[in-house]
Amino acid sequence: MPIRRVHMPRICPPPLHRFLVTAVTVVAVLLAGTGAAQAEPTPAELEQQIDEMWNQLEPTIEQYNQVHTQLKDNQAKAEKLQQQLQPLQDQVDAAMGKISEIAVRQYKIGRVTTMQVLLSGSTPTDTLDQLTVVNAIARNERAQIQDVAATRDRLAADKQALDALIAQQTTQDKELAAKKTQIEGKITDLQKLRQQAYGSSGATGTLKPVACPVDYLGGDGGTAAKKACELIGKPYIWGATGPKGYDCSGLTMAAWAAAGVSLRHYTKWQWEDAKSVAKADLRPGDLVFFYSDLHHVGLYVGGGWMVHAPTTGDYVRMAKLEGRPITGYRRPS
Repeated sequence: MPIRRVHMPRICPPPLHRFLVTAVTVVAVLLAGTGAAQAEPTPAELEQQIDEMWNQLEPTIEQYNQVHTQLKDNQAKAEKLQQQLQPLQDQVDAAMGKISEIAVRQYKIGRVTTMQVLLSGSTPTDTLDQLTVVNAIARNERAQIQDVAATRDRLAADKQALDALIAQQTTQDKELAAKKTQIEGKITDLQKLRQQAYGSSGATGTLKPVACPVDYLGGDGGTAAKKACELIGKPYIWGATGPKGYDCSGLTMAAWAAAGVSLRHYTKWQWEDAKSVAKADLRPGDLVFFYSDLHHVGLYVGGGWMVHAPTTGDYVRMAKLEGRPITGYRRPS
């Protein structure tokens, strides 16, 4: 029996260009599903973001400080007005009580009948005299109380207006405080990312044992702190303001000059030219003064650290504030 040949259809591979298109499509789908890897932000990029956040925060802080101070002042004024109002109100209440008594007496005397007058031996003249005296006393009491009541009403009106202002400022105070807290929280998150971006410590040796500045902030203080950190390693040179070397006040002078703020080259002058800040309010860029005669100064860079030019033979370096004879803290502006 003859063998029949069965012709099988030829299976051809797809054209190369079609394969490439398919492969690219698959890769695109995979990337879309998993998300393309993004580069971690650099310290400089994070610092730029912190700068932007700080520029929002600083005006908010100043507005909050203004409203909060005004609120406290007005609350104190309202309390003082209340203290003035209370004795006036007591006087009015006492006088009104007297007038009420007089009115009762006048009413009783006014109802005395002729028969009662005759039986009591009193004459109509006596009764008239009594009525005249009672009326005179009542008029005198009313005249005296009118002045007191007028003063009370004036102070009460002032307090009412002040209370309305206090209510308005209380609302503003809460709104600004909430906004301030929100922005500060974002800056704190950025600070953590910044420390991670610098590495575990950012150390470069004994002169810079940790990342500098430890806490970065925008604004003039942040600029001064960055400049001081850049000068780490420069030799201490007595009377020098750079660029080859610095003494302690020369360093702070140069750091703040980078922010466009002029300081004089003497620790006591720098103390006079800056405003006092509390330890709890310290932020990078603030000046830290030591010893009772203010003969040494450093620049705070956050985290309890400062940058300073210590002494002859040493170099500009970072140092912890803890355990040092600090006299006070000041903020140039």
